[in-house]
Amino acid sequence: MDHKRIDESETNPFRQLPAVETLLKAASQLLARWGHEQVAAEFRSELNNARQRLAVGDLSRCSTDDIISQAAANLERRENEGMRTLLNLSGTVIHTNLGRASLPPQAIAAVSRAAAQPSNLEYDLTSGERGDRDDHVESLLCELTGAEAATVVNNNAAAVLLILNTFALGKQVPVSRGELVEIGGSFRIPEVMQRAGTTLVEVGATNRTHVQDYEQAIDEHTALLMKVHTSNYRVEGFTKAVSEPDLSALARNHDLPFVIDLGSGSLVDFVALGLPPEPTAAEAIANGADLITFSGDKLLGGPQAGMIAGRKDLIQKIKKNPLKRALRLDKMTIAALTEVLKLYRHPERLTQTLPTLRLLTRPLDEIETLAQRVLPNVSEALADRYHVSVVPGFSQIGSGALPIETLPTACLEVRAQKGEDQVLRSLATEMRKLPTPIIGRLHNGALLLDLRCLEDERLFLEMIAVLDTRLD
Repeated sequence: MDHKRIDESETNPFRQLPAVETLLKAASQLLARWGHEQVAAEFRSELNNARQRLAVGDLSRCSTDDIISQAAANLERRENEGMRTLLNLSGTVIHTNLGRASLPPQAIAAVSRAAAQPSNLEYDLTSGERGDRDDHVESLLCELTGAEAATVVNNNAAAVLLILNTFALGKQVPVSRGELVEIGGSFRIPEVMQRAGTTLVEVGATNRTHVQDYEQAIDEHTALLMKVHTSNYRVEGFTKAVSEPDLSALARNHDLPFVIDLGSGSLVDFVALGLPPEPTAAEAIANGADLITFSGDKLLGGPQAGMIAGRKDLIQKIKKNPLKRALRLDKMTIAALTEVLKLYRHPERLTQTLPTLRLLTRPLDEIETLAQRVLPNVSEALADRYHVSVVPGFSQIGSGALPIETLPTACLEVRAQKGEDQVLRSLATEMRKLPTPIIGRLHNGALLLDLRCLEDERLFLEMIAVLDTRLD
């Protein structure tokens, strides 16, 4: 019997798998980094995988070293899960999927301080009593927009929702058919209005809406008039829209609030910066809006937030809505937004101090020079299977802002030597696997790396060097 047991232990591959305790004793470095609980759980998982392979006759990767190596790889991969920084060479400056606006150093430092230490988030240092977290940004927003008062929530869709729920719950709101936009991620104005408890009244046609269309829609059930800036598309040709001053006058005649949803939102004259025109928050207030809403992380160049500015009496009612607490900003976002808004006090320096505007206004010759400088490294790394050249291109502004206008740029164009599309897709995949992923775009049989947003040249070249070793 004893000999039979010995024979079985020597010939039965299942019995030759190491025990968890054996693996733990051989993995002191993993234990020091990840801790006993994680490492033991990973070893059990890998032992189970090994048993499944053995059950179908696969005797590979079953040794102690194999299991420890695979467990280490799994733990490392799990550690890298979640958000990672990357190089946005997609050609879209304010890219929704890539985090939209990058924050300036002042905002990043403010976030760090707010996260690490107690602050006067809702504490009045003068009176020693409870304060209002909106106070940190309200005076800045009023200064920059000309509004009487302001409040902030977690994004612009929330701002629109809160206004409608406050003033139009169970009532009607006329909106031009040409302004029933989809904000993004399939969130549409009609659906936001429905969730706010508001009844949408469509007026006019898709391409033409007149003052009388609004006039005919107003009755005792009308709560307010609303104009939505179509920031993410444009209707051209035989079109007509009612101007903001005319809608404001109509709203006053009927004693109704006039609301403008600016969408992306801008606080400065883009034309003065050499960019395509975009309505500003101050212009909307000057044109008679009682309330305006706009985003913080798009053209404004700050963190995700939704701004509401306008008449003081209306802002006070909004702040009393129980939904306001559910939609409020956290301390880190307020800290970042405050510092970004302060930069707007020096508009002549914004193209240097605010990353979004710095990238949007980056001179073409600077981008072209950068492209020629990095071309040799990229060409050398990809020489065997790809051809790399510098080509002119156009960057998009992104995030639903200025959808038609583009900015001239320079791109690295990567083409497969034999023209295979799958080879290019494989390269794009390998770039996404880099320690700092490089995100380009596939277009007309080429992989384009738009260099408008590349400011860390050293990091880019380091990743290209890593890519070179992985493609060997």
